[in-house]
Amino acid sequence: MAEKAASGGSALDTVKIAITLLLLALGVGGFYYFSHEMLVVRVIGLLAIGGVAVGVFVTTVPGKNAWGFLQGSRTEVRKMVWPSRAETTQVTLVVVAMVLVMGVFLWLLDTLLGWVVKHLMGYGG
Repeated sequence: MAEKAASGGSALDTVKIAITLLLLALGVGGFYYFSHEMLVVRVIGLLAIGGVAVGVFVTTVPGKNAWGFLQGSRTEVRKMVWPSRAETTQVTLVVVAMVLVMGVFLWLLDTLLGWVVKHLMGYGG
């Protein structure tokens, strides 16, 4: 029994995941079923049901694993060294310049190959 719980799930987790999926399906179905209501009311209802579904999912073993992964990802993002505004601007300008250079190069190559094909086929004057 303990081996089953340590392996990552139980029957109760399966039921909770089924409840989560049912809640999400009911939320989306209700969103469209009540299409005559104001959009803001439907969106708030969908978000509320989605929040309850997430709350149920987080109580399962896979949900706890996913939550732990998200917390670890957030920690890693905070450790990253982000480029400064000047570095971002410089890299963007280099990318734009390279796109323009490659665009002109491919246009010239296309023109040259079109001219060669026209003369080889006898269509050129």
